[in-house]
Amino acid sequence: MSHRSPLTISHSPMNLYNLLKFLVGFFLAIVILAGASVAAALYFAARLTELPERPTFENDTSPTAQTASNTPKPTPSPTPTPTPTPSLPEGAYRAVVVQPIGLILRDSPSFEATRIGGVGYEEEVIVLEESEDKNWQRVQAEEDSNRVGWVKGGNTEALE
Repeated sequence: MSHRSPLTISHSPMNLYNLLKFLVGFFLAIVILAGASVAAALYFAARLTELPERPTFENDTSPTAQTASNTPKPTPSPTPTPTPTPSLPEGAYRAVVVQPIGLILRDSPSFEATRIGGVGYEEEVIVLEESEDKNWQRVQAEEDSNRVGWVKGGNTEALE
């Protein structure tokens, strides 16, 4: 009479089949989790590379510009008269905003300063002065001489 110990492991084909099923299932679960992680990472990376919508400020469009858009535009005269280019203050120069999201105008050269408006991407400005440390520039918007403020330096490019 042969006795089998309860601790002996049987190597029957059914046990090997169950072990193989477990290993294949475990491997497939790891592959699915890794694929889902890669897909989620790619989704969020694509979302983070999109530029945000350009901010709009209350003083971006004046009420006169809105009413002027509703009125029919006059036909240009056959011989336009050239307008004289206003002279710039000493040390000032024309520049264009190169920061893709535009710039925030502040009332003094500091990040803690009050925001007083904005300047859009590729908008032409007149750089009136720079701070002593060259980290800030005092600019005036080209199309609206009332918009004057400080912007972070290095975000404009001088025009010829």
